[in-house]
This record gives sequence, C-alpha cells and structure tokens, in this order.
Amino acid sequence: MNNFARVLIRYFAKGLLVVVPIGAAIFLMYWGVSTIDKALNLSDLLVDKTGKHLYIPGLGILNVIVVIMIAGILVTNVITDPIKRWFKRWFNRLPIFAFLYSSIKDLTEAFVGEEKKFNEPVLVEVNEFGLKKIGFLVQKDLAVLGLPGEVAVYFPYSYSFAGQVIIIDAGKVKPIDKSAADMMKFVISGGVSGLDH
Repeated sequence: MNNFARVLIRYFAKGLLVVVPIGAAIFLMYWGVSTIDKALNLSDLLVDKTGKHLYIPGLGILNVIVVIMIAGILVTNVITDPIKRWFKRWFNRLPIFAFLYSSIKDLTEAFVGEEKKFNEPVLVEVNEFGLKKIGFLVQKDLAVLGLPGEVAVYFPYSYSFAGQVIIIDAGKVKPIDKSAADMMKFVISGGVSGLDH
C-alpha cells in the first residue's frame, strides 16, 4: 500500500507540472480577453425587442482591433507632423496625463516600435564577488548626463513584468549571444526556461 501511495503521489506531481502552467496560462489569457471584451463591448447601445441589453461575445475585442487599425491608418496616412506637434504641445499642458502618456508610449515603443529597446541582452558583473545579472542594454552613451563611458541597463524581475534600470561602467557589460526573446523569457521565468539549444 505504501508503494502504491508513492506512485500515486508521483503521478499527481507530474500531472501538476503539466496542468498548472497550461491552466494558469489559459486562465490569464481568458481573464484578460474577457475583461477587455466586457469593458468595451458597447452592450448599452444594443437592445433587443424586450428592452434587454444585448451582450455579443467578442464585440469588445473587435472594437479594440478596429480602433487600433484606424489609428494606425490615420497616423500613417492622414495626420501630418504639424498636427502631431500640436497634439504633443497640448498633451504637455496636462502634467499628469503627459507623464503617464509618455511613459506608456516609451514602454510600448520599447517592445513594438521601430527602435525596439529590449533587443540587446547583456551580462553585467554587479559586485566585487563576481555576481552577474542578465539585463538589456537600453542606452549606450550617457555623456549627456555627464557619465561618459557608462551605459544604462534594464533588469527585469523574475515572475514579473517590472524591473529596474542601473547605470554602470561599460566595461562591466558583456553581450550575450542569444536572442532577446529567449533571454527575457529566461529572466522572467526565474531562470528555468528560455535556453533551449
């Protein structure tokens, strides 16, 4: 009976290793999509014959996709540089909005803009004992801050999308010959994934 219980526990543990990550990933994706869908569904505008509000699954996500596509078309083909400058001046007059807008815009451009920022993974020696951290080189020249020969490196936290930026001597930064996506996955997973051969 004791061996049988151990076998069952081993099977249960192996099942957990498969089911929990898949279940958690599916749940988080479902939760994110359904939250956005419900928030932007416009069901208040749709009413059936009895006067009840209609909820059409997927309409909120479709609304987001359409708005993003229209914005992309307008910014690419219609909105000129003078109009963009006018909007930028107007945004700068709203201090809190300007701060939030520019921070979110910079972060978005870091991942999907023309000049992606997190595409140079590096290994940084951070103390005299040889402790090293994996990060992403985000600024190669800080002379404008009075720090010639120093660079800015972003370190994402494991199991999080937060991180920190440090400024360090360029000689302590060593490029890593791996893709940025693999290294980001490696760091965010706490070092347990992303280094497939």
